[in-house]
Amino acid sequence: MTTALAGAAAAGLGALAWGSLVERNRFTLRRQVVPILQAGARPLTVLHISDLHMAPWQRAKQEWVRGLAVFEPDLIVNTGDNLGHERGNEGVEYALEPFRGIPGIFVHGSNDYHGPVLKNPFTYFIAPSEKSHHAPNLDTKRLNAFFEGLGWLQLDNTARAMSIKGSRLEFLGVNDAHIGWDKLERIPGAMDEMRENVGWQDDVGGPDPVTIAITHSPYQRVLDTFVTYGAELIFAGHTHGGQVCVPGYGALVTNCDIPREQVSGLSLWKHAGRVAYLNVSAGLGTSIFAPVRFACPPEATLMTLVPRDFSYS
Repeated sequence: MTTALAGAAAAGLGALAWGSLVERNRFTLRRQVVPILQAGARPLTVLHISDLHMAPWQRAKQEWVRGLAVFEPDLIVNTGDNLGHERGNEGVEYALEPFRGIPGIFVHGSNDYHGPVLKNPFTYFIAPSEKSHHAPNLDTKRLNAFFEGLGWLQLDNTARAMSIKGSRLEFLGVNDAHIGWDKLERIPGAMDEMRENVGWQDDVGGPDPVTIAITHSPYQRVLDTFVTYGAELIFAGHTHGGQVCVPGYGALVTNCDIPREQVSGLSLWKHAGRVAYLNVSAGLGTSIFAPVRFACPPEATLMTLVPRDFSYS
């Protein structure tokens, strides 16, 4: 009995050491191909970054993200929770500076407003983490100014549009649903306003637009609304892929109401007879108070958008 307990304790300590010292720094690039563009369109490369939870001393993470510029993405999608420390902007700015001038879109997560606090990590196994009720204490204005200086569009509870390589892209997004800042009722009006003012509205001979939606937290109410209003591809973060997973079983928690099997990766989201591709990032960081990952390495996604008539044959 004593030997068995000692063995279990050693295994637990070994798993903790792996998760805190190795796996949380084992940055991974996940590649996906999604056929949603119009026939004959040129492929588009999209880099999806989420949940950096950046602290200024996290140089390995910063250098790895900088290195992603070698893939020359056509579009950057950032789904929030960039900051993980009061000085997190320093690391975010260093990591993302190589992407200046590349079109991008972003929404916020709660940790772009509120710094992390020490809490019992086992509470995540009982229910999603509680909403933050303390005043914002992070420099969100600096974060926004930097992103907008890179050339990125903010999509918190609004809609925007752009053309890239001849494809017309409509974007819609919401602020963080995890803290109740998503304003889904604004989406129809925002989309109508965007479509009335977009530059291609009078060019009836051009390609049909493709609708892409982004959210930090993939709550079902948000995903259903996006699909209702025509989203063909949805990007999200927040879940950390479960952060601690069991091989052969998967994520132990989702930290929202998304089904556990869709906690990370590419899947399909179906609602009211419609369907959209859903890409949930496992994210690149962890809270500085829970710096552990297990069977769930930190990731970014490099997604190639191709025409609907694309074939592997």
